[in-house]
Amino acid sequence: METATIYYPKLSDINDAKQRLRGIAAVTPLMENLNLSQEYESHIMLKREDLQVVRSYKIRGAYNKMSALTEAELAKGIVCASAGNHAQGVAYSCRKMEVRGTIFMPTSTPNQKISQVKMFGGEYVTVELVGDTYDDAYHAALEFCEAQDSTFIHPFNDAKVIEGQATVGLEILGQTPVAIDYIFLPVGGGGLSAGVSSVFKALCPSTKIIGVEPEGAPSMSLSIKNGENTELKKYDKFIDGAAVGRVGDLNFEICRQNLDDMLTVHEGRVCQTILDLYNKDAIVAEPAGALALAALDQYREKIKGKNVVVLISGSNNDITRTAEIRERALLYGGLKHYFIVRFPQRPGALKEFVSDILGPDDDITYFEYKKKHNRESGPAVVGIELKRKSDLAPLVERMKTNNFYGEYLNEKPDLYQFLV
Repeated sequence: METATIYYPKLSDINDAKQRLRGIAAVTPLMENLNLSQEYESHIMLKREDLQVVRSYKIRGAYNKMSALTEAELAKGIVCASAGNHAQGVAYSCRKMEVRGTIFMPTSTPNQKISQVKMFGGEYVTVELVGDTYDDAYHAALEFCEAQDSTFIHPFNDAKVIEGQATVGLEILGQTPVAIDYIFLPVGGGGLSAGVSSVFKALCPSTKIIGVEPEGAPSMSLSIKNGENTELKKYDKFIDGAAVGRVGDLNFEICRQNLDDMLTVHEGRVCQTILDLYNKDAIVAEPAGALALAALDQYREKIKGKNVVVLISGSNNDITRTAEIRERALLYGGLKHYFIVRFPQRPGALKEFVSDILGPDDDITYFEYKKKHNRESGPAVVGIELKRKSDLAPLVERMKTNNFYGEYLNEKPDLYQFLV
């Protein structure tokens, strides 16, 4: 029985991609970050793909693939499916190459990304919103592609796309005179991690390559654990740029050979990282863009005193998501709590709750109360933001002692989502 040949990117092909991308993709900076270097007692460098022309690395793979197509393939029209960043890369490439493109995106895609796709593509691109997830858009795109005999540009499971993304690795190695001990890469479908890891394994094999996924969408982690590409039955779509149900088959085979470790990060931790990047360094990162950086805590001791590169993969964040990002960060940090509070049916009960039950630094951020009965106490849903995580236990104790306590909603997600 013959063994199937496994694709592995060649340095010659990656260098060809680098030539194709001249004047198209920016050579993004590799910047030392003083805040992070001090925090982790190491030398942290950020590869700023958020500063790309389409504000993510996806232009590299999209343009490399399209520029390698024949005139006949381009003439059929281009089709792709994407949650946003690949779509922008394809749209930009369509406009540059004056090729017609149809781009399928899930309806859950942030409006900012949809608007950017239309802006980059201009008259050459049509956007179709289909389904709730990337996979829904992907299947719709394939059906359209077959019906129209168009040329499909896969966001990650394609040799030319992988080789385009791999140019990030060539740039990194050309931008630093010091040996890189660790590199942290975000993993969605696996195109970036497959490409960059191939460059490092060939040119700098001593570097430890760490892949990072959302905790709610661990498709690569599960696949490597199982020893075969495994599709998730369900997954959290919040980190839309890195949430896929199944990684690419090509990418899986490369990553399971190349990656030294696969980490998952809680979505709330990623949200806190987004806020920290903005508040401390004025860097605007989307959830997938901050994903790799959010994993550094898990390697705090290992990276101490080391040279570390972290890829900031994109900055296509919708400002309307800021409130949700902050909420998720506070919930993860143990600073935001929701309760059903039972207020006694007497004058002054609310005043007593504010003055005697809440701590001096506690703040009510959500309050919904409706009296629908003649019982001794009436329930209200109350959201409370704390200054310190340790303030929770005394708050709960005061509520119970004074008969205000009803239920704690943070630990009851179904009830929490229904009421809040």
